[in-house]
Amino acid sequence: MTIIDAQGRPEPPVGGDEAATLLGFLEFHRATFAWKVGGLDAKGLNTTVGASTMTLGGMMKHLALVEISWFAEDLFGRPMGEPWDSVDWKADRDWDWHSAADDTPEALLALWEREVDRVRALTAEAMADGGLDRPAVRTWKDGRTPTLRWLLVHMIEEYARHNGHADLIREAVDGRTGE
Repeated sequence: MTIIDAQGRPEPPVGGDEAATLLGFLEFHRATFAWKVGGLDAKGLNTTVGASTMTLGGMMKHLALVEISWFAEDLFGRPMGEPWDSVDWKADRDWDWHSAADDTPEALLALWEREVDRVRALTAEAMADGGLDRPAVRTWKDGRTPTLRWLLVHMIEEYARHNGHADLIREAVDGRTGE
């Protein structure tokens, strides 16, 4: 039974196996991020705090990229698809962050949700083909090869870090706070 908290987030299982626990925490952090960006207009998604240029819209597009790049490109060696494949990343390594200001809130949310759904399907495919120990297709420059387990932990870390940023930005937008 999945327990949903007051913010609409699925609680990770307290007695699950390793895979259920990792996937549970990833879904919890994804839902936390969705809560932090939920209901904001373009002005809210483009708000910055202090000296940082980070925005919630840029963060949403960045997380969409991080999800699909690790799981499509690295884990399976597949193209990411558009809009990612036609970006000149050498010209702007932070295109995901910069270009978000040109996107509507609806487009940003749709992109993030699409990539999360794609990664859920890729994760299920990898779980059926080796489980958490399934190695990525792409080997790092130093010869090491991450596993699906590593990728899931990395995504949990990525969301946890950016959810902290999102807390601060969201509070600056409209005073909304919460864990």
